[in-house]
Amino acid sequence: MYKNNIHNSGYDFLKLCEVYPQLKAFVFENKYKTQTIDFANPEAVKNLNTALLFTHYNIKYWEFPEANLCPPIPGRVEYIHQLENLLKSSGINNNITVLDIGTGATCIYPLLGHQVYDWNFIATDIDTGSIEQAEKNIDKNELYAKIQLRYQEDKSQIFKGILKPTDTFSASICNPPFFRSEAEMMQATSKKLKGLGKNGESLRNFSGKFNELCYKGGEKAFVHTYLYESSLFKTTCFWYTTLVSKKENVKSIYVSLNKLGATEIKTIPMQLGNKTSRIVAWTFLTEDQQKKWNNEL
Repeated sequence: MYKNNIHNSGYDFLKLCEVYPQLKAFVFENKYKTQTIDFANPEAVKNLNTALLFTHYNIKYWEFPEANLCPPIPGRVEYIHQLENLLKSSGINNNITVLDIGTGATCIYPLLGHQVYDWNFIATDIDTGSIEQAEKNIDKNELYAKIQLRYQEDKSQIFKGILKPTDTFSASICNPPFFRSEAEMMQATSKKLKGLGKNGESLRNFSGKFNELCYKGGEKAFVHTYLYESSLFKTTCFWYTTLVSKKENVKSIYVSLNKLGATEIKTIPMQLGNKTSRIVAWTFLTEDQQKKWNNEL
C-alpha cells in the first residue's frame, strides 16, 4: 500500500468498535488469537467498512441497499492516494476536481477523495436508484457543495451525454465492471469463498448488482469504450485513469491509447494484501498544454 494509507497496519477492532458499536456483533477471536470478522458474511463486511469510514474519515452517514456493491475501504482509498501522487507529480496541487465514472449508491470515491484531500467531484451513474442513494450519502454528510451527481441515460456511453463544454477535470477515476456474465461472476465468487473456507455457499461477500459487476465483453470491452470516448474530450481532463484488474488487458490498452493519440501512459501498481491490481493513467495533453493547464490553476 501507499505510505499515506492508514490501513497499512491492518484493523484496530477495539477502536473501530468503540466508534461504531454495531461492529461488535461480528468480531470474534480466531485460532491465531487475533480479532477478525467473517469476511464471507456480507453484513459483517458492510459493518466493518462503515466502521472504517466513521472512525478514520469523519463520515457520519453511509447507507445503501444490501444488493449494491459494498466497497472495501482500504482499496478504495489506495486509489485516491495513488491518484494524489500522480497529480502532484504533474504539478497539480490546487483546485482539484475529479470525475468519478460509475459512483454507485455508496458514492465512495467522492466521499473519500473529499475527506482526505478536499477534492471536488462530479460523479456519474447509469442507475437512478444508485443516484438517489448517493445523493442521500452526500446530503447527510453535508457535502452537497463539493460533490455533484449526473445521471447517464445511455448505458452504452461513458462521457458522451455527461460532459459539458465548460467542464475541466484534473482527473477521472473508474472502477470498471469485471465480468462478462453472471456465470463468470458466480464462478469467481465460488473461488473466493473456497479461499475463505466457505465451500458450497453462494454469497458474494461484497454483494453487488449486475450492472456494477458485469458488462457485455467484461472489463476489456468497458475499458476500451472508456479509452475511445476519452479521446473525444482530449483537453477536458488532464489525467484519465482506470483500475485494471486483469494484467492481460494492459497490453491492448497501451496499443489502443497509442493509436488514439495519448501523449503519455502510465501503469501504477497496487498491492492490497494478497491481491495485485493496477491503475492505468493516460493524458492527451502536449507538454505545452500541460504547462498551460498548471499555470491556469
